[in-house]
Amino acid sequence: MKNEKLIEFLNSFQSLVINSLDENKNPFSSYAPFVKYENRYYVYLSSMAKHSHNLKQNPKASIFFCEDESSCENIFARKRVTMQCDVITLEKNSSKYEDILDSFEEKFDKSMVQTLRGMSDFNLYEFKAFYGEAVFGFGKAYNLGGENFNELVQRENTKGHGHK
Repeated sequence: MKNEKLIEFLNSFQSLVINSLDENKNPFSSYAPFVKYENRYYVYLSSMAKHSHNLKQNPKASIFFCEDESSCENIFARKRVTMQCDVITLEKNSSKYEDILDSFEEKFDKSMVQTLRGMSDFNLYEFKAFYGEAVFGFGKAYNLGGENFNELVQRENTKGHGHK
């Protein structure tokens, strides 16, 4: 069953952190604005961006959502969600490609997205989760489950945080 707390948390973001691997398998992290469309996450990146090169060389990445430091209750227990994903580059000018860019225009500054659409070096990347985890405080760590990774699944065989 969908977890409203998880959905509300993810819906509060306009950008996500992408973690990709470079040609030497070194990790690289940065952020990008995103849209969620049919239970997948999409970013629109220039081919000049390091992630573009990394994702073409290694089409696996993780995406990360983390509660803002200024609004968290405890810096040691920030709410966060991580998803490991398979990544594909969408074919330009397909109906799906156009629909997703229309979603970018609805979510963000329409004129900015239209400007980016006019740049030939931008590509649309699809992130399809195959594993995920969420933390919503001390002792509140979950795996993501369900067909659309919108369920919190209690972890089994975990003892939590003990005291010395």
